[in-house]
Amino acid sequence: MGVGTAKTPAVGVQATLTVLADTASSLQSFVSVFVGIYVLLIFAYVLLSWIQLPYSGVAATVQRFLDEVCRPYLGLFRGRIPTIGPLDLSPIVAVVVLLVAAELVNRLIGALL
Repeated sequence: MGVGTAKTPAVGVQATLTVLADTASSLQSFVSVFVGIYVLLIFAYVLLSWIQLPYSGVAATVQRFLDEVCRPYLGLFRGRIPTIGPLDLSPIVAVVVLLVAAELVNRLIGALL
């Protein structure tokens, strides 16, 4: 009976560590996917700001959605990053900052869990 009880805590600890590792991996995947999608939304926002689409309800809805989702984050960088002629570099800096922050968050998750 003493042998069986000695192995039980080790199995419980191993199961807990496995669950924590799986949770960390899932959180890291979520952060990576979320940031990847947000970068794509920023890219679409920038492209649609350069291209004049013919008016349609769908195009207006998409542009309004991208504006509501991307403008607050990009607004943190606009006016603080100098432009090169007509080229606004703030979306590039915003994407780089977002990617670096995602990497730091993923490493922090890995270190904590």
